[in-house]
Amino acid sequence: MTKMTKRIGAAMLSTALLLGALTGCGGNTSSSTDGDNAASASTENPHITVVLKTLASEYWAYVAKGCEQAGKDLGAEVDVQGATSETAYDEQLSMIETVLNASGTDAMVVAPLQSETVATQIANAEIPIIAIDTNVESDKVLSFVGFDNEAMASMGGEAAVEAAKEAGWDTITAIGIAGVQGDSTSEARMGGYKKGVEKAGGTYLDAETQYADGVSDKAVTAMEAIIQSHPEGIAIVVCNNDDMAVGAARAAASYPAYKNTIFVGCGGNVAALDAILAGQETMTVAVDGYDVGYRGVQAAVDALNGKTLDKFIASTASIVTADNAEEQKAIVEKKQNG
Repeated sequence: MTKMTKRIGAAMLSTALLLGALTGCGGNTSSSTDGDNAASASTENPHITVVLKTLASEYWAYVAKGCEQAGKDLGAEVDVQGATSETAYDEQLSMIETVLNASGTDAMVVAPLQSETVATQIANAEIPIIAIDTNVESDKVLSFVGFDNEAMASMGGEAAVEAAKEAGWDTITAIGIAGVQGDSTSEARMGGYKKGVEKAGGTYLDAETQYADGVSDKAVTAMEAIIQSHPEGIAIVVCNNDDMAVGAARAAASYPAYKNTIFVGCGGNVAALDAILAGQETMTVAVDGYDVGYRGVQAAVDALNGKTLDKFIASTASIVTADNAEEQKAIVEKKQNG
């Protein structure tokens, strides 16, 4: 795995700034909190329940930390819950159903595993609902706090092609290891990677996409299948998250043909940054999960206080390589330990 040059870093910084500007434009449409979702509870010390996709990963623990800090800062009681895995659909739906039927909950923040099912589930909700990370198409959702997953993955795809060129690859092909099949966030990221790779002059082997349910162990199995199909090596492997990227890189470590393969993840948690510094992952599209969690709870409090919310509250993303991983790690650790 190779160290990115300042030229790539400068290009990606420019793209990151553009991404922030583009996603920020999504906040032009507003949603009011009057009507069925008007706050009926006292705005003093409101109880906000957060239901995340899972708490069994560093990224989602980081999101939870942001939610909890927002509660402390804003005077809200925040209860953070999460399913045992990103495929525990029924478990999360049960959590959401309990929240909707609980008299003591003033607002809910949710990161849905199955957004369409959740949209049906909240159809008769009488409390303010904020979606984070993955949107829910429902008029009951007052605001979505998250990322433009396709745009940020496209940025990662472009960076990966430039890195592959510098690593000496003549034929630049990419294969994706996706998360849960059918998950809208994963699909958006894979689509973005494809767009970025092709825009930069590479070839994306869409038909060879592997699925690993968002976990490292399954990414190892997926990577082994890629290696079997391509013993000659592949220039780029793009993954839905960092855990999967590290798992894929680990599976390929003993194969000389994959010595200079560019492994790309998404998330930017401390474990991923350590992996980049150790040469176990090439780059990540770093997102600020803490910020998303914080803003999600903040939006819920604002809704309870009768404020009008933007339909889309955007959080930015950036490319992190070995060149800037130490700096990014210091930022993340400060928030985690704050």
